[in-house]
Amino acid sequence: MNILGISAFYHDSAAALVCDGEVVAAAQEERFTRRKHDPSFPVLAARWCLDEAGLGLGDIDAVVFYEKPLLKFERLLTSYAERAPRGLRQFLVSMPQWLSEKLAARNSIREGLKRIEAGAGGKVQLWFGGHHRSHAASAFFPSPFDHAAVLTVDGVGEWATATIGEGRGNRLHLLRELHWPDSVGMLYSAFTYWLGFRVNSGEYKLMGLAPYGDANSERTRNFEQMIRRDLVDVRSDGSIRLNRDRFDFETGLRMVRDGAWDDLFGFGRRLERDDILPHHADLALAIQRVLEDIVLRMACTAREMTGASNLCLAGGVALNCVANAVLRDRAGFDSIWIQPAAGDAGGALGAALDAWHSRCGGARTVDGTGDRMRGALLGPGIDDKDVEKVARRHRAPNVHLEDEGELCDRVAAMLADGKVVGWVQGRMEWGPRALGNRSILADARDPEMQRRLNLKIKFREGFRPFAPVVLAERTGEWFEPGSPSPYMLFTAQVCANRMLPGVDQQSAGRPWRQQLYVARSQVTAVTHVDGSARLQTVHAATNPRLHRLLAAFEKLTGCPVLVNTSFNVRGEPIVCSPEDAYRCFLNTEMDVLVVGDRIFTRDQQDPEVIRLMRVGAGVD
Repeated sequence: MNILGISAFYHDSAAALVCDGEVVAAAQEERFTRRKHDPSFPVLAARWCLDEAGLGLGDIDAVVFYEKPLLKFERLLTSYAERAPRGLRQFLVSMPQWLSEKLAARNSIREGLKRIEAGAGGKVQLWFGGHHRSHAASAFFPSPFDHAAVLTVDGVGEWATATIGEGRGNRLHLLRELHWPDSVGMLYSAFTYWLGFRVNSGEYKLMGLAPYGDANSERTRNFEQMIRRDLVDVRSDGSIRLNRDRFDFETGLRMVRDGAWDDLFGFGRRLERDDILPHHADLALAIQRVLEDIVLRMACTAREMTGASNLCLAGGVALNCVANAVLRDRAGFDSIWIQPAAGDAGGALGAALDAWHSRCGGARTVDGTGDRMRGALLGPGIDDKDVEKVARRHRAPNVHLEDEGELCDRVAAMLADGKVVGWVQGRMEWGPRALGNRSILADARDPEMQRRLNLKIKFREGFRPFAPVVLAERTGEWFEPGSPSPYMLFTAQVCANRMLPGVDQQSAGRPWRQQLYVARSQVTAVTHVDGSARLQTVHAATNPRLHRLLAAFEKLTGCPVLVNTSFNVRGEPIVCSPEDAYRCFLNTEMDVLVVGDRIFTRDQQDPEVIRLMRVGAGVD
């Protein structure tokens, strides 16, 4: 049975194809349209999924949409009715869009299917899942566990903002829900907004800023008390009640009501162009602490309700790898598994898997260790013919090395020499993290590398940390705990014996710029201000070429760790095709591009091609 899952119309639209229970293909629309967080119907992503499987839309038994639009429409109407007359103007402006996207969603989906394959869109069977059920299914069904507690936490689906469930075999039951407007995701996003970052895309920046706060200061403690006293009531079971008079996301265009937070925290909302000051970092740390406390209480409640020794996570909040590490260390579960595409994109996969197992009764086999995600390498692959076409089109000199050992040895030597390498291999990653197939790699030991990557390659804020990628079998020698983290969804601490002596890890109260670029460890480019690192472990079975490259680098340097950051620049999606990669390569100051078996070095590229491409991209 062939099932196509779809998520669309909010952000991060995606398509995923499941054939007889096997995850065959999954991709986000943004990777094809080059529009970051593209919410439009995933025509290109769905078409690619079908092509990858050699199927047409007529071969699909069912298309499953990841949520129930009528319930979402009901929630929107109810929210405005309850808060009337507040938000009347926004209600009148938004109503036409709601009627077309929410109330007429079935027709919109049918129209989208017709764009995938003319003539077939009206014939295929269309089913609707539930938003949080799709999240829960994306977490449990691909996991290694036969029995697990399932926790989903995000902004909002139809009515639910968080759920606790239980999965056993091929069955999934949702046991408890937290309802709108009491939302952990919206609470965290409100602070994302208040501290000058973009909602639905800047939450990871808030997470990265938090360690620059002073953990021992009275101001940070006071901020946390204010949050708990005036903004959110946190119950013992992890459920919450928001003070609705302090927020404006129910019926307004902003997260926070005018003037409602200025008097509370003693400063106004930071704008994106404003400098980040110590009180901003302290507030980021305070809300991060509150978030961690909430999700820990929820997870403990889930363990008590289900008696399960394993936990599965999904929903946008599950991308907070610092909170995930708290769950790993303190929630009392033996194992935790998190869907790599934990946000709305992952709902497409969950909807398809839920249809196969729950609706169709499809069997499920697990071994307790390996998941069904294929290393999350589920997107479009690369073809050497396409790479060759790019080289011809741009008159791009390159070296073609078909021997993998020789290729990895040469690239490892370049990395050891301080070169920044764009690394494009095989099928691209599913989810927001680059996991070694659409990555920028660099030497984690270089004390100047973080500065160079932020300013010259990624064009992003200097306070944001970079992630380490490490040989799985060497993890415990460099990071603690040494547990697997194949999808970059947990933080770990750099081992004490790898830290440099005499370094103040916290630099309490100092502006974040004074805490930057301090050599803190033997892998300083991936060591955050608090000694943590957002870890990815690489296993030979799931990514043999990247594993071989790390082994070659270790042989040269004695260090099995590299910087791994996503192959894109600020404001753009991760590169998908060889053409995307070559353009991004030339529009930055990257030194080397490796696409498949071909190596392009910057100093050999045509200066006129570089100039024209950078001018066209608005870089120069």
